[in-house]
Amino acid sequence: MYPTLGQQTALAKAFGCARVVFNDAIAARRDADIEGLPAPKSAELSRTLITAAKKTPGRSWLGEVSAVVLQQSLRDAERAFKNFFDSISGKRKGRKMGAPRFKTRRDRRQSIRFTANARWSITLGGKLRLPKIGDVPVCWSRQLPSTPSSVTVIKDSAGRYFAYFVIDTNPEPITGDAPEIGIDLGLGHFAVLSDGTKIAAPRFLRKAEKKLKRAQQDLSRKQKGSNNRDKARVKMARAHARVADARREFHHQLSTRLIRENQAIAVEDLAVSRLARTRLAKSVHDAGWSSFVSMLEYKAALHGRKVTRIGRFEPTTRTCSNCGAKDVPKPLHVRTWQCQECGVWLDRDINAAVNVAKAAGLAVTACEAHVRPEIVRAERGETGTHRSDLAARSPRRQTR
Repeated sequence: MYPTLGQQTALAKAFGCARVVFNDAIAARRDADIEGLPAPKSAELSRTLITAAKKTPGRSWLGEVSAVVLQQSLRDAERAFKNFFDSISGKRKGRKMGAPRFKTRRDRRQSIRFTANARWSITLGGKLRLPKIGDVPVCWSRQLPSTPSSVTVIKDSAGRYFAYFVIDTNPEPITGDAPEIGIDLGLGHFAVLSDGTKIAAPRFLRKAEKKLKRAQQDLSRKQKGSNNRDKARVKMARAHARVADARREFHHQLSTRLIRENQAIAVEDLAVSRLARTRLAKSVHDAGWSSFVSMLEYKAALHGRKVTRIGRFEPTTRTCSNCGAKDVPKPLHVRTWQCQECGVWLDRDINAAVNVAKAAGLAVTACEAHVRPEIVRAERGETGTHRSDLAARSPRRQTR
């Protein structure tokens, strides 16, 4: 989105009003908890924090924005508390969530949401008409397949505005026979497939380190609180945003290609949060394995494919994909190794990808896990030609 200066001011007011209502809702829930009272209902919070607050001198400016934005801010606070209590009770899977916190104007990412009740629309000229904001010019990335139910306007840390739509779609599953592969994620190569394909790691952060370093130095030289410091901060945020956008685009393209070309995919469930606390932390964050696997999973669910995660403790690296024998753990600098049982030389990454596919129960096709075939010793009778045999076969030597 490319709002004008007046529209940016109106959006800033909407962001601020939504933030105030969200903080008031959290404060009301906390006060009720401290006093031992039951949590206030959504209807009660709407009457006191929005309807009644607009009539007070201290909150009269809440009427300058759409009421739908304020209502959705209350819904966000209610959902935050629900997720917190579900996480404590075990209903919500994943890492434990903390209690909802107050928002601040210094938050670099701000958002508001408009539902169908706000009567927002898309004009014939392709602009997004928002209540009490106006017709905002939009650069559309794609056509909407159906009528959206809501739109969320987001301002990121780089000062860019985006519009996200919620739509109801029914994607058709991808039909046809396709192979099944295993994927070994790494740092030297971003992904190695069980069929022998190696996908190089782009390393977007490593390539942009010098530019990010200069932007950080420029920011540190500016005086705190000055306009020049804010400009330098936006410049640095845009540099980081370009790196993140390039990484996200790479993940989308690769995940889409793998989902289209393969019926089932197996990946290893890596402990990314723990690997990010090692000396390889910067490279692990630069790779972005978690977001890539998440893209694979939701795209597989949309198109009727299957993605399986195997346990992170499976010995995929030190298990021979040819005979199944387990060897000792290998350090990272060992890229090829020989099986002590069958004598086959194996590529570390391809061998791990094949074992990932086997652990998931996939049908592995012919791969290139073998670096070179096993050395077969020649029979003793075939090691050379004896002089007696050579003399019997050569007429010249017989005459001499």
